[in-house]
Amino acid sequence: MATNESVGIFSSAFLAVEYVDSLLPQNPLQEPFKNAWNYMLSNYTKFQIATWGSLIVHEALYFLISLPGFLFQFIPYMKKHKIQKDRTESLEGPWKCFKALLFNHFFIQLPLICGTYYFTEYFNIPYEWEAMPRWSMLLLRCFFCAVIEDTWHYFLHRLLDHKRIYKYIHKVYHEFQAPFGMEAEYAHPAETKILGTGFFIGIILFCDHVVLLWAWVTCHLIETIDVHSGYDIPLNPLKLIPFYAGARHHDFHHMNFIGNYAGIAGSTFTWWDRLFGTESQYNAYIEKMKTMDKKTE
Repeated sequence: MATNESVGIFSSAFLAVEYVDSLLPQNPLQEPFKNAWNYMLSNYTKFQIATWGSLIVHEALYFLISLPGFLFQFIPYMKKHKIQKDRTESLEGPWKCFKALLFNHFFIQLPLICGTYYFTEYFNIPYEWEAMPRWSMLLLRCFFCAVIEDTWHYFLHRLLDHKRIYKYIHKVYHEFQAPFGMEAEYAHPAETKILGTGFFIGIILFCDHVVLLWAWVTCHLIETIDVHSGYDIPLNPLKLIPFYAGARHHDFHHMNFIGNYAGIAGSTFTWWDRLFGTESQYNAYIEKMKTMDKKTE
C-alpha cells in the first residue's frame, strides 16, 4: 500500500510539472543545445557517450566548481565569509586531496562509470534528442534523486561514524577539520562505494534518458562542493531551498565530529537531523555564537 502511494505521489508530481512546463515559452538556448546534442550522437558511439562523456562531465565539473572556493583563500575580502576563521589554509592540504581524488576517480569511480552504457542498454534508456525530457522534468527527477540519496547517506553515515568502525573507514574523510570544496569526495575507497551507492538509487528508479545522468551529476556536485566550501556566502541561491543543509551546517560536523550527519559529503537536507535530534549540538553552538557576538557589539 505504501509503495503504491509513493508511486502515486511521484506520478502526480511529474504530471503537474509537465503541465505547467507545457505552458511556458520555449527556451532560446534549446536550438543550439539540440544541434550540439545531435552532433554528438552523429560522431560518437553510445558507449563513448555514456562512458567517456560521463567521465569528462564529472571531472570537468568537479574541479571547475571547486575552483572558486580554492581561490577564496587568496582574496582578503572573502576572509569575513570563512566559517572557521581561526584555521589557516595552505597548499599542502589541497595537493594531498588532489592526489587522493585522482586515485578514487580513476580506479574506483571509472570502473563504475564503465558500466553506464550497459545500464542504459539493459533498461532501454534512450539517447535521442526527441526523447529528452524538458528541463523542468529533469530538475524534478534530480530533486527526487537528492531526497533518496540524502536518506541513504544519513543512515549509512551514522553507521560509519560509529565508534567501533570509525577509525577503519570514515576517519580518512575527517583528516581535514576545516573543509574546502575539492575535499567533497576525499574519502576511504570503501566509503566512496558505500555512500556512493545512494547516488545511483534514484537513477535506477527515475532515469528515462541518458541526459538525466549528467543532470543529476551536475546538481549533486554543485550541492556537495558548496557544503564543503568552508565559506558561508550570503547571496548563495541554494539557501532558497527549504531544509537545505548548507556550508555552515556541514562545517560543524567536520569541526565537532558529532551530529549533523545530513550535512556531510553530499547529503542535502536537514530534516533527518531534526527528526532524530542529531543537530542539537549544532543548534546549541549557533546560540552560543550569537550570544558571544552580542557581547562583543
